[in-house]
Amino acid sequence: MKQWCMVIDVEKCENCNNCFLACKDEHVDNDWEGITLAQARHGHRWMNILRKEQGTFPSISVAYLPKPCYHCADAPCVQQCSHGEIIKRDDGIVLIDPEKAKGKKELVKACPHGAIFWNEATQTPQKCTLCAHLLDDGWKAPRCVQACPTGALTFHSLEAEKMVAFITDNKLEPPPNNTIGEGGIVYYKNTHLFYKGFIAGSVATREKGIEECVPNLSVTLSKNEKKVDQTTTDGFGDYRFTNIPLNSGTYTIVIARGDEPLKEISYMMEKSGFAETSWIGY
Repeated sequence: MKQWCMVIDVEKCENCNNCFLACKDEHVDNDWEGITLAQARHGHRWMNILRKEQGTFPSISVAYLPKPCYHCADAPCVQQCSHGEIIKRDDGIVLIDPEKAKGKKELVKACPHGAIFWNEATQTPQKCTLCAHLLDDGWKAPRCVQACPTGALTFHSLEAEKMVAFITDNKLEPPPNNTIGEGGIVYYKNTHLFYKGFIAGSVATREKGIEECVPNLSVTLSKNEKKVDQTTTDGFGDYRFTNIPLNSGTYTIVIARGDEPLKEISYMMEKSGFAETSWIGY
């Protein structure tokens, strides 16, 4: 049987919230028989978008991480239900039975990722259904994916034996901080923009009161005297190294023209971003 796969690319998310609004449009005031009761108008974020700001002026990075229910392979919420209140379908979609789960508020805590919400009006736990009622009716993607204007959310239907190759070829990652292994429906790309830091700077000259950016200089990043990465300054004299683990110790940056070192900077990677202006007179 084919399996569903939702891919979330952090680099492409711009926090437009179209996915969140499309989810509300589909589920608020609408009961979908056998799938879910109507979503609460307020308080529920079946597609939640987390925000993280990094760095210091003038080098700032803002990343957004859309977070739906992961529809986990070995879903903890399913494992904690002994009477079928939450089930996992053959296609991988995890659903809460609105009748069997009615009145069981404790099921909200069954998800370690905070994806289950309590509907006070209907006295039921609820979460993202991946718009299963639409997929069952022949749709190729849920409403959140359909409404995404940047391609940050994409949806795929693959035979089980092709799923591993698809994940490997596209360098997909399981949900961050996922303690239950791979095999769910949701996978990510470029999570380092949200969960890791960066080191960046700008190089300029200042002579006789005149400041100019310096392009095309070599910038080398090292740690414990071992080269980590290398780049060149762009037309504005800027450089940036990404995918730097937080609290990962001291790094050394060497700025050079050809074989001539011009400046060396040491930086302790404790916070999530760094901006340094290196003034070089020559």
